[in-house]
Amino acid sequence: MFVFKAAVVGAGTMGGQIAQTIAAAGVPVVLKDIDEQLVQAGLQEARNVTRGQLDRLVQREKLSAEQAQAQLEEVLGRISGTISYAGFGEVDFVIEAVPEKMEIKQDVFAQLDAAVPGHAILASNTSSLSISEIADATLRPDKVIGFHYFYPASVMPLIEIVEGEETSAETTAAAVTFAQAIRKQPITCAEVPGFVVNRILNSGVSEVWREQEQKRLSIKAIDEGVGAAGVVPVGPFRLVDLLGLDTVLHVAEHLQRSYGEERFYVPKGMQKLVSDGKLGAKTGGVGFYDPEGAANVEGDGDPDVAELVELLSLKTLSEACLVLEEGVATHRDIDFGLMAGAGLDPRRGLLPPFMKADAEGLDTILERMESACERYGDRFAPPTILRRLVAQGRLGQKSGQGFYPYARPDPDQPGEVVTLETRDAGVAIVWLAHGQMNSISPQVVQDLEKVWRKAKDTGVRALVLASSNPFLYSAGADIKSFTTLDQASGEQLLNAAHALFEELGSGDVATVAAVNGLAFGGGCELAMACDVRIAARTALFGQPEIKLGIIPGFGGTQRLPRLAGASKALEMNLIGEPILAEEAFELGLANRVVDDHELLDTALAWARRLAAQAPLALAQIKRVSGAGDLQRGLAAEREAFAEVFASADAREGISAFLAKRSPRFRGS
Repeated sequence: MFVFKAAVVGAGTMGGQIAQTIAAAGVPVVLKDIDEQLVQAGLQEARNVTRGQLDRLVQREKLSAEQAQAQLEEVLGRISGTISYAGFGEVDFVIEAVPEKMEIKQDVFAQLDAAVPGHAILASNTSSLSISEIADATLRPDKVIGFHYFYPASVMPLIEIVEGEETSAETTAAAVTFAQAIRKQPITCAEVPGFVVNRILNSGVSEVWREQEQKRLSIKAIDEGVGAAGVVPVGPFRLVDLLGLDTVLHVAEHLQRSYGEERFYVPKGMQKLVSDGKLGAKTGGVGFYDPEGAANVEGDGDPDVAELVELLSLKTLSEACLVLEEGVATHRDIDFGLMAGAGLDPRRGLLPPFMKADAEGLDTILERMESACERYGDRFAPPTILRRLVAQGRLGQKSGQGFYPYARPDPDQPGEVVTLETRDAGVAIVWLAHGQMNSISPQVVQDLEKVWRKAKDTGVRALVLASSNPFLYSAGADIKSFTTLDQASGEQLLNAAHALFEELGSGDVATVAAVNGLAFGGGCELAMACDVRIAARTALFGQPEIKLGIIPGFGGTQRLPRLAGASKALEMNLIGEPILAEEAFELGLANRVVDDHELLDTALAWARRLAAQAPLALAQIKRVSGAGDLQRGLAAEREAFAEVFASADAREGISAFLAKRSPRFRGS
């Protein structure tokens, strides 16, 4: 589904910021409320956000005042306001951002159902309410989904995409694509109280709330101590002041009703502050603290910071494990959600729960959790998944496998950004390790060829191609590095990559791609060159080259039709939108879809089985299977790629991509 126009219902601060994120991505948006003053306030919020972003751009990019003003007017020109449903007859995606009361949301969705086209997706920004109940008010429950922004919406990159009981796979895929189009980072999850981030955060911080009230501890000392301990980006009470006590209390009470007081403690001090109208930053800085920094709750005891950090960390991991065990979200999406939605940034030394557990050692964590269970009760009982991983010897980084796999390269390496790890039974792992995006650069192609030669020379029978980045496989070609090549060097690289990719899919060495997260452009083409593709549930496959004004250059126009069918391959290459792992499996692009934390184990099992097959027979089966004019097709693709890559449209598309703006193609 394509989104040419969107709408936001609810013109408060959140609604205004949501509308701004959509308009800033080049999509026209209607901002609606029942009160004209609120509509104007929402439009002003969008203006303020855009102006603030442009002020930062002016300083960083050295834009002139005229350029900044032109961009401001361009963004704001895409936003309109209304107190009716005028203009809703042509919207494709609606986001509701009204108060968190089920009867209000159901009323809004019933009205939207009658006002927007039948193909339109109806999304709720709810932080905790049931998507299925909201969908009951419509005749299109398959097109109703959660689209949960985090405050402030203009800054926080995360969107939780929440599937109701009847949400279709097509709706989920469209929501993921739209989130990426407006430059947000989506995770998908099932419908449970609190979803992912709020549930896990509240579970951990409720232990701090409990200790503070029961022992009458100083919240200032807690914030200073816990904030400096490297487990949260800001002290827990100051964070609540920033988010709004009423918002946090609403979620906390909902979680307590859903899961019980033992797991989710709600502080009475916060309830009283909310009843007194002291909501934090939104009420002039009066919340847990007053504007002068004095505490507004009782307690002056000195906290045992180490104990608080232990309780916070263990309970956060425990709840994350329960979310994983329940199938609400994958371990990758849980960690990524807490990074993008809660500020747990590994670059600042703040690790999300599963990465943190792997770093500290799962056996050590299990012992600490058992000790906490003896002292504090069953809410610290070790989760099944933790016990299982320890029993399997998957202890984290020190064993090479925990919740995530970890590369353990051989001592002697022929390359730098691609490494080889030799296993037993004729199996080896090729680790792609080229920075944050694992992009396919000239050096990656060269190193991959060196590693491939070494693996063949040492008698490896099956190779697993995996990513050392826990969150993606490969985001595609390294555009910057390709634009620095002259024509001769570019052609040489293209020919070398084609020859290498062809070898991966031929001969007597079996190749298995273990695809986690994004596999876009050259990353998708690398996976397709392998004999087998095992996909994690969070995997996304896509060929987005056309958005840059170019075409796939490493076999995407030839291998994709052979795997997914000519019609779907043509669609993917013409539109440039990704598909989810389940659809990739249904099409034949992926051989299997597995839980994220089982990806490498499954890929290695396939590799062991393939390594045991008769080499000559394996090579001949690969040679004759699907035989056709692949060579002729690849040659045509190389010629077409070279011609299009040299065009003005390609230069415009690449320039726009690097500048993070929409391209203006002219067909030249």
